Amino acid sequence: MPNPTTFAFSSPVTPDWQGFLRCLQRAGTPERVHFIELIIDGEVQDEICHRFNLLDGIDPADPHFLYRKQIAVQSFLGYDYVVCPGNVGESLDAALPHNSLVAADTAGLRRTGGRSYVDEHFGPITNWKEFDAYPWPDASAVCTRGLEWFNQNLPEGMCLIGGLVGSLYENLSWLMGYETLCLALYEQRDLVAAISRRLTELYCCELEHILKYERVKVVWGSDDLGFKTGTLISPRDLREFVLPGHRALARMAHDAGRPYILHSCGKLDQIIDDLVDDIGIDGKHSYEDTIADVRDLKATLGSRVALLGGIDVDFLCRSSEAAIRQRVRETLCVCQPGGGYCLGTGNTVANYIPVENYLVMLDEGRRFRSPGGADDGVR
Repeated sequence: MPNPTTFAFSSPVTPDWQGFLRCLQRAGTPERVHFIELIIDGEVQDEICHRFNLLDGIDPADPHFLYRKQIAVQSFLGYDYVVCPGNVGESLDAALPHNSLVAADTAGLRRTGGRSYVDEHFGPITNWKEFDAYPWPDASAVCTRGLEWFNQNLPEGMCLIGGLVGSLYENLSWLMGYETLCLALYEQRDLVAAISRRLTELYCCELEHILKYERVKVVWGSDDLGFKTGTLISPRDLREFVLPGHRALARMAHDAGRPYILHSCGKLDQIIDDLVDDIGIDGKHSYEDTIADVRDLKATLGSRVALLGGIDVDFLCRSSEAAIRQRVRETLCVCQPGGGYCLGTGNTVANYIPVENYLVMLDEGRRFRSPGGADDGVR
């Protein structure tokens, strides 16, 4: 394992949003490896800022401190973009209150105040009275402060990813509670439909605002639809209550000339054709080895959409530096040719992943050169 006080990336990366976009569009083997992550936990960002003095010269009292920090972290690590509004806390999701519980955080970089999670028994909407009383946000008044600032101040080589939009199933489940939702799919389908319609309207309104900003080059939908062995509700119910919302969001993105990529955990074999052929997603994010190794998907799903991430989170938590480097090289050798692959974790950079292991993954991506090309990495 590298010494955290002496670790240094082996080569620099210059942000190149145009190359990143061509990679997502599968427009040929990219000149270098492009990286992607849905979320880098705040604790991980803070640790990286501390280790590498990334915030030197940035005034914490600056009203735009959080935005400047995002640029400092993303550019240092080698990303071509900043995700907004989702990763600066200004998204629609932040305005939809749920019934939350808190547990102790046992990660190495512990979260202050513990780790919150949604109550799966009962949400704030279990009947029509609660639906009418719920404090639905006004999506037309969505905060665009971050979008406006980034649109004006991003470094030239970086772009914005508009996200994380479209948590349609997730919020349906969170607003009702998973158990309540499962019962309602039999007993109150009209209520499920009403919540679904309201969420779709809100997200479409949010995306309409996001798409006004010229430096938003990609739209990132985020909606966990499955678990280890299947979808969380039946494919039929997803087709009725959830997938139409993603179809509407994807259409809006495509009409505006932006790709629509989707983060969704779980085994989605039963709806993958819906996602690719009907909704028209341009990229799929989130892979874990117990469901599908991203290397095995290059010849099948990878011929239809971009494959994003896929270095398994559990593997990153437990593996040696040598094993991580080998896994990254093997993944890139399979997935990099022809484009349509961005290197990243199988889900997110959670605060329980050793920071050194995450940095090693990125460093090996920096070293990689496509077969037949120069390779300045040390093996």
